[in-house]
Amino acid sequence: MNWLLIWIVLYLILIIVLSLRHVRSTDMEQYMVNNRRTGTFPLVATTLATFVGGGTSIGLMALGYESGFAAIGIGVAYALGFFIMSRYAGKIRDFGANNKIYSFPNYLNFIFNQKTSKKYSRTFTLVVSGVNIFIFFFMLAAQFVAMASLLKFTFEIGYNAATIISALIVIFYTALAGLSGVIITDIIQFIAIIIMIFVIFIPGVWNDTSHLQRLSELPNEFLTGTHYGYTFLIGLLVFLSWSVLVRMDIWQRILAAKDAKTAKRVSIISGLGMLPFYIIFPLVGMAIKLTVEDVGSPKDVAYIFINNHSNGFLLAFAVVGMLSALMSSGDSFLNIISISAVKDFWKEKNISSQAIFMRIVTIIFGVLAMAIALIFPNIVDLMVLGLSTISIFVPITLLALTNNKAGDYSKLALYSISSGFIVNIVFFIFGLLHPDKFQAKSSFVPGFIIATIVLLIGIKVQNIKMLNKQS
Repeated sequence: MNWLLIWIVLYLILIIVLSLRHVRSTDMEQYMVNNRRTGTFPLVATTLATFVGGGTSIGLMALGYESGFAAIGIGVAYALGFFIMSRYAGKIRDFGANNKIYSFPNYLNFIFNQKTSKKYSRTFTLVVSGVNIFIFFFMLAAQFVAMASLLKFTFEIGYNAATIISALIVIFYTALAGLSGVIITDIIQFIAIIIMIFVIFIPGVWNDTSHLQRLSELPNEFLTGTHYGYTFLIGLLVFLSWSVLVRMDIWQRILAAKDAKTAKRVSIISGLGMLPFYIIFPLVGMAIKLTVEDVGSPKDVAYIFINNHSNGFLLAFAVVGMLSALMSSGDSFLNIISISAVKDFWKEKNISSQAIFMRIVTIIFGVLAMAIALIFPNIVDLMVLGLSTISIFVPITLLALTNNKAGDYSKLALYSISSGFIVNIVFFIFGLLHPDKFQAKSSFVPGFIIATIVLLIGIKVQNIKMLNKQS
């Protein structure tokens, strides 16, 4: 316990000192996109730190424990997604710099609100930003759940108290520093993740599975990746891979790149770099499935594994390393939620007032996400709901990136997002209530399909109407 307190105190002091370097900044370019001057290494580090952060890592361990190789399908889908993003990354970066775009919702609002009335423009902004905030609320809450799980075991305190403590730490330094501070702290956090992977996770999995040979003892559906059914597995590759193109956290990094080449390079390196993590973390869950009879809750798999493979100095470092991983994702998600809200809903022109209000909004949203973590502590469902819902933005984003006249289809874009979101949520709730009839984790598949169909049919009908008028 003494080693743990020493590590935590040293780590928190380092994070706070780095964050305080940016507390006086009222430059919104710096706060939101790090002045659009960020190089390859810091962008790759912050992207990977976010994508392999604690909520994701602990969620993947839990998913590996529940389903086996189905969890690795998420990593393969994301790797494909980063290569898709690399095709558009340079264009996104330059368009953002030329038009003062600060976030993904900001971009959609810019494209689809050029030729609309103020009333429609307001509605579109509310829907786009509202759905994105909804998505990242759940992903942020997943980080808080995971942090609470670690603190609960480490300090033997209640889940609620652990959640509140962990959330307040992230809220505090994120509100101070903005993206520039997040990138700096993410580099430190990513280094901690790398050390922990090589010192604890890889050796632990290798030993627990007898050089991977014991994996054959797992149920057949664990080995084939079909535990959640073929719909989930196929949907990951066909539909979820495209979700990288519409993730707010990835857009924020791309917009912060110093030039188009850097943006493209970061996408490719990040896609290759994150895949090994998405293989190792599910293997941790599978190792626990083989070696521990009862873990209680899947979200506790990470701590049980760490506790079984380390002690004293190393255990303390591992716990702090996992906490740093959680913070690296939590601060990013909280930062982009706040950016989206302020830039899309608040029209104050004064830069100093914007910076102050941004920090206030960060605190408010952080507290709300903490409340979700307290009420709904199932990390797997939180993670999957957040990750999958993003995919409904893919159809209109591809339209915006590939069609110079995308603004002509503004109402169709709104219908596409709304219908996809509603279908996704309905199927997710139906799956939770009737798991024997539908797998809730596959809800993004019908949501994606409906969003695409509504947009394509709408475009076809609108084009026919325009041709009839001209003739």
